[in-house]
Amino acid sequence: MLTKTNGIVLRATKYGDTSLIVTIFTQASGIQAYIQKGIRGSGAKQNKAAFFQPGMLLDLVVYHNPQKQLKVIRDYQATYIYSSIQENIVKNSILIFSVELLLRLLPEDAPIPLLYDFASEYFITLDKIEANKVANFPLYFIINCSRILGYEVQGTYSEVTPFLNMQEGSYTDHSPASIPFTTDEDARQLNNLLGVDDYTALEKIEMNSTIRLRLLDWFICFLQCHTQHMGKIKSLAILQTILH
Repeated sequence: MLTKTNGIVLRATKYGDTSLIVTIFTQASGIQAYIQKGIRGSGAKQNKAAFFQPGMLLDLVVYHNPQKQLKVIRDYQATYIYSSIQENIVKNSILIFSVELLLRLLPEDAPIPLLYDFASEYFITLDKIEANKVANFPLYFIINCSRILGYEVQGTYSEVTPFLNMQEGSYTDHSPASIPFTTDEDARQLNNLLGVDDYTALEKIEMNSTIRLRLLDWFICFLQCHTQHMGKIKSLAILQTILH
């Protein structure tokens, strides 16, 4: 059956001499794996392979055969052409981290159109915005992905509930019984981020890189604690170096 859908490329793996196995987060069907034959090589083929770099936003016509695990892409074109992400090391590192987070978090064959719409808007905004305003983007992305998927930190930071408890997934009036602990400033800053609902407000939240990276570590551990299939984020180490 032929289907039209939008998609975000998450991973492309070499297959044979000239083909790719491409994992795409599609708006219509969630995460799907497609085989793209005869696309690797020199000249025109190499230009076509560039469409399947991680983070690319595509308009797709795909063929799904229920009897085959791998689907086929019949036609594709870019939904949006990036102008700065590929050349800017900070933006590119954030893109790679965000793409890997989607790859680790999302189950296969589960359409999540709300998350798709958020992620595609996020990547376009990341491309358009000035590079000196993107430091909080990874935290904003992981918080909103978690929220849409049902893993949301409950409560708010206050004098009565100053403690951030990973196991309970909430702000509490008592200190966590086990690590990881967070400082009072970390808990307060995360509360500020949890209240952000647009990119203009996001850039106004000021924090140093040490707090930012600690919160990113905490939120990844939070997801690993509460999800069944969240593994290690390999691109985190590079992101930490770039944003430090």
